[in-house]
Amino acid sequence: MKFRVKDEYITLAQLLKTCDLVSSGGEAKFYLRENEVTVNGEKEDRRGRKLHPGDIVETEGLRIDLE
Repeated sequence: MKFRVKDEYITLAQLLKTCDLVSSGGEAKFYLRENEVTVNGEKEDRRGRKLHPGDIVETEGLRIDLE
């Protein structure tokens, strides 16, 4: 799936909410604790992680390419 970043960056929690994987920031924190999420192939558990165009997020068999 492709996702277009409208500003300079989007946080990981905002991306998870926008893609309907979670419904709130608190839920994002729990999701990151319970599920493996990688950014550019490296495990990530910080919901405030800034994502930029060109980053690749993978979780639960879903790949999100940021543009």
